[in-house]
Amino acid sequence: MNSKSDYKLRLKAIFDAAVDGIIIIDQKGIIEEVNGASCRLFGYEEAEMIGQNVNILMLSEHSKRHDSYLKTYEETRQAKIIGTGREVEGKKKNGDVFPFWLAVIEVALEDRTIYTGFIHDLTEIKNAEKKLKTMNENLEKKVVERTYELENAVNQLLSLNRQLEEEINNRIKAQSKLRERESELEKSLAKERELGELKSRFVSMASHEFRTPLSTILSSVSLIGRYTDTDQQANRDKHINKVKSSVTHLTGILNDFLSMNKLEEGKINSNIESFDAVELAKEVVDELKTILKVNQQIICDYNFSTQHVSSDRKILKNILINLISNAIKYSDENGILRYSMQTTPENIEFSISDNGIGIPDEDQKHLFDRFFRASNVINIEGTGLGLNIVKKYVEILNGEISFASKLYEGTTFNVKIPNHQN
Repeated sequence: MNSKSDYKLRLKAIFDAAVDGIIIIDQKGIIEEVNGASCRLFGYEEAEMIGQNVNILMLSEHSKRHDSYLKTYEETRQAKIIGTGREVEGKKKNGDVFPFWLAVIEVALEDRTIYTGFIHDLTEIKNAEKKLKTMNENLEKKVVERTYELENAVNQLLSLNRQLEEEINNRIKAQSKLRERESELEKSLAKERELGELKSRFVSMASHEFRTPLSTILSSVSLIGRYTDTDQQANRDKHINKVKSSVTHLTGILNDFLSMNKLEEGKINSNIESFDAVELAKEVVDELKTILKVNQQIICDYNFSTQHVSSDRKILKNILINLISNAIKYSDENGILRYSMQTTPENIEFSISDNGIGIPDEDQKHLFDRFFRASNVINIEGTGLGLNIVKKYVEILNGEISFASKLYEGTTFNVKIPNHQN
């Protein structure tokens, strides 16, 4: 066997043993040679393919254009598959369609040109891709389903959280209301205790304060009955004055308690009216002259830039009477009281000064407390309510009250009340 024949055999063996299909066609597309792989791929016998146009292996829409494609390529040399390769679909003998990769090379012989096509079956790859695509689609579907389930779970969790927050808020509100009720109850209990203490202090104070004037009244009335002669009129007058003084004292005590009770219950409100300040100032002094001690004097100093003012006349009068009465009470005979009053379009201001016993420094911080009495006035009649009432009256009128005191030298009270004239 010569070398040329041996070479052809070798080529034939390689040609037939190739895994991929190999088909050789001429310039008209007629199949000249096929290998075994091509026959298996397309389902033909070798004899059935040799001499046939290669378009029998193509889908009808491609087979009609195949001849013109070869002709165009030979004229223009512009390749679509030849020398490049592309993915196409082939048609088997039984009509089945399958995908494959087609690479075509042009082989120039001495007398003519042939084309060799290499066919690599893509069926398994496409099936794998399809399977992978299906798996991806299923995965995406499951992801969507799981996402939906997760969203539902999150929504349920958020709903539970909202319910929990609402329940917590309701509990907080309930606890807050409970604390408010407890606070109100504590205040009520404290008020009850305070009222109990006030009642006890009232009973104690009343039993002491009422006993002395009542005893005086009783003894004076009894003595008056014994003075029957005309020349004993001076004695009768002395005891009659004692009775009057004791009745005045009792009336003052009762008025203090009535005022305190009304203030505590909020029954006293301001009644703003226009009145003559000069007239009020003189009226207060005239009423209090009757309770002045021996040789006591009230020195008045008035400075009225506006004679008519607007405030609660009754409350203002009560404040003045209470403060001046205290000045009289806590000053000795021959004492001097200074009563100054001035008005402006904005305010009504007055001060009451005495040169009496004064207030100890340690007692001054409690001066406006109910029932409080300074340590140096134990032997002087009083309820300990007057200044507390005065302070509440001043607050009702939106005013201010202050004082300065020095032991054994006297006390000065200063009051400023808004003038509602403007």
